[in-house]
Amino acid sequence: MIQKPIFIVLDGIDGSGTTTHCNLLKGFLETKGFKVHLTQEPSNNEIGLLVRKYLKDEKIPPITDALLFAADRNLHYHGEIKEKLKEGYIVISDRYIESSIIYQSVQSELISIEWVKNINKFVGLPDLTIILDIDPKISLARKTQQDLEKFEDTSFLDKVRALYLKRAKKENYSIVNSNDIIEFVQDKIQQIVLQKLKE
Repeated sequence: MIQKPIFIVLDGIDGSGTTTHCNLLKGFLETKGFKVHLTQEPSNNEIGLLVRKYLKDEKIPPITDALLFAADRNLHYHGEIKEKLKEGYIVISDRYIESSIIYQSVQSELISIEWVKNINKFVGLPDLTIILDIDPKISLARKTQQDLEKFEDTSFLDKVRALYLKRAKKENYSIVNSNDIIEFVQDKIQQIVLQKLKE
């Protein structure tokens, strides 16, 4: 298969396994001879580090979160993702715009999906988005107490999950059930990615 730059995002509710599967996918593609760049959101730039800090603080309003995520993403896309795509890499991101659209709009009635899209309109969109779907009870059981971010409880995550699935159908994203054994889940992800690379 000829190497071509492609931007892949794995997204889903917290604890769905996006980080694990991004790492496994990177290793798989590298064994096939592809150049792969792995990244994540929040990013490792200074705005991203601020976002990580604020995710633990319930006093920070959701609108502030959304604006900070958009600022981090703008820097992340133009300073890292776009550059790596230009260099011919397959870029895999652990979360991207969809996380902001879902989480911030569920957190506050003041935040619409259209508004989140609007403040993120200056960044490129992924070529492939895969949503990892999991029961929130299972996802929360995978996390330790100190890993939990604000608003992480079953009722909130039920709403988040429902919106992920609704948007996945609307936007034609691939959905993979990540309740299953890691190897099975990863195999499904690999098949979707290989199919996209053949197109």
